[in-house]
Amino acid sequence: MMTAASVTQLPSSPAAFKRRGVMLVLASPPGGGKTTITRELMRLDPQTVISVSATTRAKRPGEIEGQHYYFVSREKFQQMIASGEMLEYALVYNNNYYGTPKAPVEKALAEGRDVLFDIDWQGNRKLTEIAKDDVVSIFLLPPSWNDLEHRLHSRAQDSAEEIARRLSMAHDEISHYKEFQYVIVNNDLSESIRQVRGILDAERVKRTRLHNVQDFVDTLKPGK
Repeated sequence: MMTAASVTQLPSSPAAFKRRGVMLVLASPPGGGKTTITRELMRLDPQTVISVSATTRAKRPGEIEGQHYYFVSREKFQQMIASGEMLEYALVYNNNYYGTPKAPVEKALAEGRDVLFDIDWQGNRKLTEIAKDDVVSIFLLPPSWNDLEHRLHSRAQDSAEEIARRLSMAHDEISHYKEFQYVIVNNDLSESIRQVRGILDAERVKRTRLHNVQDFVDTLKPGK
């Protein structure tokens, strides 16, 4: 597991405990709502940052370099893999690479910030393999297959052929829900966001992520 710098300052109250950040993974089939929820969570919670992935796919209308993705060539992506700059990566649909640059994630975790990952089950599996204690994973299910189809068509971002390909892969992606710690049926966006925030709040106070708890406990004596 990646390690954080030691903390020496004694907290004045439990609320002041220093902690290591969380890798919060949100995954879903295409159109399942992971990107919308991830961005809304970051807007609502100043302790969170989004892990910006690198990809070899073409930029879509409205996407901004460095905000939505780092758009790189296939050759550049492969160079990043070879030099150990990627925390995880995957070849999706045997077509485009997606992956997470390592350095900014490690820095945020050590500073006690939570990093949100908008990735698929392959990325979650790799993150869990290398940093199990840091990862909190949530899989978002659609309320129905018809709803999933409607969401993909209503985005109007992909061709009919691309939508058909994404739908053909959705069954396989959904079958990996058992690899995740939490499952949410994304029927109502506000409720789904509330559930995700509740999971994150609970994970933030997990004893194994807090520093100097024993130092504080040692002060809890008569007369102290």
